[in-house]
Amino acid sequence: MGKIIALANQKGGVGKTTTSINLAASLALLGKKVLVVDADPQANSSSGLGVDVAQVKTTIYECLVDYIDPQEAVIKTDFENLHLIPSHINLVGAEIEMIEINNREKRLKNVLNILRPSYDFILIDCAPSLGLIVVNCLTAADSVMIPVQCEYFALEGIGKLLNTIKIIKSKLNPNLNIEGFLLTMYDSRLRYANQVANEVRSHFDEIVFDTMITRNVKLSEATSYGQPIMVYDKESKGSQDYIKLAKELIEKIKE
Repeated sequence: MGKIIALANQKGGVGKTTTSINLAASLALLGKKVLVVDADPQANSSSGLGVDVAQVKTTIYECLVDYIDPQEAVIKTDFENLHLIPSHINLVGAEIEMIEINNREKRLKNVLNILRPSYDFILIDCAPSLGLIVVNCLTAADSVMIPVQCEYFALEGIGKLLNTIKIIKSKLNPNLNIEGFLLTMYDSRLRYANQVANEVRSHFDEIVFDTMITRNVKLSEATSYGQPIMVYDKESKGSQDYIKLAKELIEKIKE
């Protein structure tokens, strides 16, 4: 039975999509069967895994709104053990269209429960918001991974996200846990990057991953080419960081 992890932070540009793509590919490289669910209307995880969204007929939107069998939406990527349910810009309007649906907060949970037995990990790339789709993501998930960039204002809005998680835990998903905070875009040469890292660790202590994702230009280059970093440049620091994160996650789950 696969573990479902939502990657969430309502602040944009923190590394959610980069992490969704590269953590998924790293887990797959380590022999795990992985599904990425692109729940962001921007569909960057989809394009980042080499999928042309314009050519896709069935996406997460159809699964949520039209009750399409999610197995019809699953795409095999070019990477062994790694599958994807793509997103589409139509997802922007899904929150309005789902208003009349009973138990609308649990639509994604019902979708993923069908697929869960087929995977070791299901990673949900959430949109940078706290709307109904993200509520669906958190209701469907076993845990939340929160990327936090090592830059000024990094903790801005985290309190709101934690409060949302608390509400969902009390009303919709009592088993929801925080998998951990992931420090991204870390540059050891910058004083403020070290200050932010220390501040996050002092605030959240044992639920911060030991692995930090170093600022690395190859990571953004890889995404623009529709490839995970370990395919684009397996010797890069970005590739090493995400393989290390995948190993840390696997070990953490074993405990």
